[in-house]
Amino acid sequence: MRVSILALAIAACFAVPAAAQTEAADATQSPPLAPRTADSGLPLTAAQEATGLPYLDLRLKVDPDTKTISGDARYTIDALAPLDTFEVDLDPRFTVTSVTVDGAAAQWEADAGRLLIPLGKALSTGDSAKVAIQWNGSPYVAKRPPWEGGFMWDKTEDGSPWIATAIQMNGCDVFWPCIDYPTKEIARLDSAITVPEGLVAAGNGTFAGSETNDGWTTWKWSARSPNTYAVALNIGPYDVYEDTYQSRFGNSIPLYFWYLPGNGEQAKTLMEEMKTYLDFFEDMIGPYPFGDEKVGLVETPHLGMEHQTINAYGAKFKPTPLGYDTLAQHEFSHEWFANQLTNSQPNDMWLHEGLGTYMQPLFQQWRDGEAAYLAAIVSQRASLINKSPVVPAEPISTSFYLDEDAGWGRDIYSKGSQIAHTLRGLIGDEAFFSSIRRLVYGRVDPRPGNFVPQFADTNDFQRIASEQSGEDLGWFFDAYLRQAALPTLIEDRDGNKLSLTWQTEGGTPFPMPIEVQVGDKTMVADMSSGSTVIDLGSDDAHYVIDPMAKVLRYSPYIARWQGWMVEQQEKAKKAKENAKTAD
Repeated sequence: MRVSILALAIAACFAVPAAAQTEAADATQSPPLAPRTADSGLPLTAAQEATGLPYLDLRLKVDPDTKTISGDARYTIDALAPLDTFEVDLDPRFTVTSVTVDGAAAQWEADAGRLLIPLGKALSTGDSAKVAIQWNGSPYVAKRPPWEGGFMWDKTEDGSPWIATAIQMNGCDVFWPCIDYPTKEIARLDSAITVPEGLVAAGNGTFAGSETNDGWTTWKWSARSPNTYAVALNIGPYDVYEDTYQSRFGNSIPLYFWYLPGNGEQAKTLMEEMKTYLDFFEDMIGPYPFGDEKVGLVETPHLGMEHQTINAYGAKFKPTPLGYDTLAQHEFSHEWFANQLTNSQPNDMWLHEGLGTYMQPLFQQWRDGEAAYLAAIVSQRASLINKSPVVPAEPISTSFYLDEDAGWGRDIYSKGSQIAHTLRGLIGDEAFFSSIRRLVYGRVDPRPGNFVPQFADTNDFQRIASEQSGEDLGWFFDAYLRQAALPTLIEDRDGNKLSLTWQTEGGTPFPMPIEVQVGDKTMVADMSSGSTVIDLGSDDAHYVIDPMAKVLRYSPYIARWQGWMVEQQEKAKKAKENAKTAD
């Protein structure tokens, strides 16, 4: 999603912008979302499972004065199995004014956030139909964008409308009728966004022209296979910076940055950085997945989001001590890990966020060397919570992300990154990066034009990594992803003998080898049985376990610090409550 925590020291760089905080206050005027609309990734119905989505012509009119929208969604649907009903999700605050099936007026039933549209006939597998839905109303206003998302009706410093959407947690049904599930991408989305003349609507995919009539301008875009939550509105009095990147794969990629007037030099500087990110990703992972469309950035009143080919950027060009824009780089990572590779169910969101977060330390290694990489890796470890498995056993939806007690919505970032780091150290660079390429592109030799969007889960990644490494890695994925607690290494020294034993939460096998430095020599301890005994050579020999921080494991030092932090927070909370009572 929006940002990775590389170090506690730079966490302040990622605070919610003032504009977003203002919008949160306005959100109190927006009635709460219906339970179904508030959640994304709920189980598909049989009819939704059976529905293919080859095409959508999506037309939206956005009125800043009334803070309303009206829309016309013209679907072509395919029957993946016998089908007699088209079921889509849509926020019930909207009024549906018309539905047609193959051009004829049709009935529909609104059911607490879902529209059920009888097709008037039974489609056999492979048959198609055209369904059009018209709706209008006042969309939900985001409470705490982008975390708790929706619409943002903001204004620039000169009072011009500045509008954006961010809907990862709530889903696409917050403002358009869709099947709100990761695998239900639309093969081709043509969008037409109508806004008051003088405003620009920067959209997903390739620009297809604009036209102005009676004080309104319609901006047209065409995108292939957009991730459903990555379809976004970005509207403002934008200027645009244009550039081109010559890919190492031989293709030329257009670059665009829609920025607010006055920010041209900063936009140009950041776009130069984007070229460096492109070179890094194409070198380490593979070709930019949407090179036939564009690399796009747009300034937004919220912090950021990985909207496909039009990444939202709201970090206000703040410098960081790392020497690059960590927000822009993280969101850009999601073009690979979210938009090209999409998790096939919400439980596997770490494939987006964890692998995307790992791209920041990896970028520092690529650009600055080993010391920068290890510093970034070590700095992530203090933020891990380890209360919930990274991949929960039971089906979840995106609402689990916001559960502070569970902590899952935080661990899928840095813990996911740490797991990637440890896996790389275990199986080596060749097997690791070939596994990542297969996961992202469906093949180890991606080139522009020879791959399609991928859907995958953790089991797929386990299978791929096992095949590429030639090892059964079930124990690794079980210990790190399907259990909450980190593996613990028990140390017991008796004179010159050091006993090491792994313990896991579920008592599952964990044959993770680990380095032990004794004096100026480093050995690899064979832990294939889960334990070993090492001869240190003398009773007073000094040793260091895992001197290069290759293995993610439980740290009593971090646990103690985290406990202390909780105590300080509780004390501060009580002091605030007492002060309030005294007043």
